[in-house]
Amino acid sequence: MLIVNSVPIEDTFAEAFPMTAARVLVTAETAAWARTAGQSATGYAASVIGCDAEAGIERELPAEETPDGRPGVSLLFFAFSRDSLQKAVVNRVAQCVLTCATTACFNGLVGDSGKTIKVGGSLRFFGDGWQISKRLEGKRYWRIPTMDGEFLCEDVFGTVKGVAGGNFLILGESQAVALAAAEAAVSAIRQVPGVILPFPGGVVRSGSKVGSKYKGLRASTNDAYCPTLRGAVASALPEGVNAVYEIVFDGLDLAAVEQATRVGVTAACRSGVVRITAGNYGGKLGPFHLHLHKLLGAGS
Repeated sequence: MLIVNSVPIEDTFAEAFPMTAARVLVTAETAAWARTAGQSATGYAASVIGCDAEAGIERELPAEETPDGRPGVSLLFFAFSRDSLQKAVVNRVAQCVLTCATTACFNGLVGDSGKTIKVGGSLRFFGDGWQISKRLEGKRYWRIPTMDGEFLCEDVFGTVKGVAGGNFLILGESQAVALAAAEAAVSAIRQVPGVILPFPGGVVRSGSKVGSKYKGLRASTNDAYCPTLRGAVASALPEGVNAVYEIVFDGLDLAAVEQATRVGVTAACRSGVVRITAGNYGGKLGPFHLHLHKLLGAGS
C-alpha cells in the first residue's frame, strides 16, 4: 500500500460520472444576506438519489468579483440532464433567491455553445406584466418588481458537462478521530475552485451501495463499512476501525475533481486514521475512475 503521513492508502479507485452543471452568482446588499440566499437555494441537494439536484456554495465572493459590485456567493448545481437542471435551478432561484431580501442573480459560466438554461426568462412572469427586459453588453436581464425594489436576474445561464461522485472513505479508530479527519479534508477541498461538497458539512455518515433487498429502493446502507454489522456481513473494515466517514464532491471538470481528491486525502491522513479507501462499483457506475495511488503520485 501507498503510505501518506503514516496512513495506508488502498490501491483502489473512486468511480465518478458525468452530470450537467451550472454556476449561479447571487449578490445582495450584505455578505450575510447573500450567504442566506445561497444556503437556502442549495438546501436539500445532497444526492440525486433523492433530490432534484446536487448543489452547494462554491465560495463567497467579494464585491470586486461580482457583476454588480456587491458581496455575493457562487453556487454550483448538478443534474443528470439540462432539462432537469433548468427545472431545479429555476425552482430554487424562485423560492430561495427571489424571495430573499436585496438579492440579484447572475450567470457564472460561459458554458457549452448552444447549451443554456433559461432562468430569468422563466421567472419574469412573476412580474405579472410589470417586468422589464434590458440588454447590456450582449446579455439580457430581467427586472422584476418586488416589495423592497426589484429583483434583477440574467435571462439565460451557461451549462457544462461536469463530473459528480468523486469520493473517498476515511476509516478511523473512533468516531471523533474519523470526524476530525473528515473536517480537515473538507476544509482542504473547499479551497479547490470549481468544486462543491453537497452533503451536510461536506461529510457523509450514511454511505450507500447500489440496490437493496427491498424492491424499488435504488440505494441502501453500505453494510460492508458499518462497524455495528461487523461479524454479521462480509465486512470491509480492518481491525481497529470503529467509524467511517465518506467525503463526496462534484466538480466542473475532471481536473478539479482529481485535485479535490489529492488535497482531501492528504489532509485526512492524520493520527488515528487506520486507512483511506474509495467507493466504486466495479467500473459499472461511471466512466471516470479516480485511482488513489496514481493521483497521490505512486508510480508516476
